[in-house]
Amino acid sequence: MTNSWRAGLQRGGIELRHLLRNGKEMSGHLVNVVVVLLVVAYVGDDVPGTRTPMAHLMLAGFAAYLLFQVGLINLPQILVTEREEGTLLRLRATPGGIPAYLVAKCLLVVAMAVGTLAVLLAAAALLVDGPLPHGPGGWLTLAWVTTLGLLAVVPLGAAVGAVLPNPREALALIMLPALALLFTSGTMFPFTSLPAPVQQVAAVFPLKWMAQGLRSALLPDAARTAEVAGSWELPLVALVLTAWAVFGFLLAVPLLRRAARRESGSRLAARHRKAERSGAPAA
Repeated sequence: MTNSWRAGLQRGGIELRHLLRNGKEMSGHLVNVVVVLLVVAYVGDDVPGTRTPMAHLMLAGFAAYLLFQVGLINLPQILVTEREEGTLLRLRATPGGIPAYLVAKCLLVVAMAVGTLAVLLAAAALLVDGPLPHGPGGWLTLAWVTTLGLLAVVPLGAAVGAVLPNPREALALIMLPALALLFTSGTMFPFTSLPAPVQQVAAVFPLKWMAQGLRSALLPDAARTAEVAGSWELPLVALVLTAWAVFGFLLAVPLLRRAARRESGSRLAARHRKAERSGAPAA
């Protein structure tokens, strides 16, 4: 197991260096940050009932969504693409290959998410007077909410990637639910402005709690009056995100093992033949 961790960290470091040298992939993450800044730059109202700028609430919500996106959209696409290329099949023949692969992917996704969050908050503070945590307590809250949020969504992303059929369908199958959560989780406007049934459904999923936790870290304490309970409910935020993290790990491990066991040379060749018949380039 120690060798798997060591190999995973080495592989993750290599993949991270490749990402930093890949201008196309890096520009994709930066485009998300630019879009968020352009949106909030044109928001001038305050959150109803408070003196907190609506732009600050939206920045906190979009920060949560970018973390959510990296874990639940980007990671499944990576896993499905590499499965199609035969990576899982090759790793089956390598002692400790699958655990090392998962460690590497977790390292890569965490680095992507934290880097995107840091760029967004720094650029927002410099360009659109965006919020930053107030004091050590705010930075500590930002750190643990980010950590628990990633633990909640990364295993789910791995589980989704284990069952998606192919890279061409992966994005279409993931994006619609993700966009629905973006508009119903209080990331773009106050959660209290949503109908009660929508609030109840959105409260089941981690994005709502990630956004609420990041608001508590980035917004002044007076802004809590705009929350449903009139407070940040940080113990409940921690409880819900921890529950999703446990559920995600319990779901992801057997699904990934099943996906690895099902891989074979004949299945890989069949997928390539199907892709060629459909006119798509083989992996």
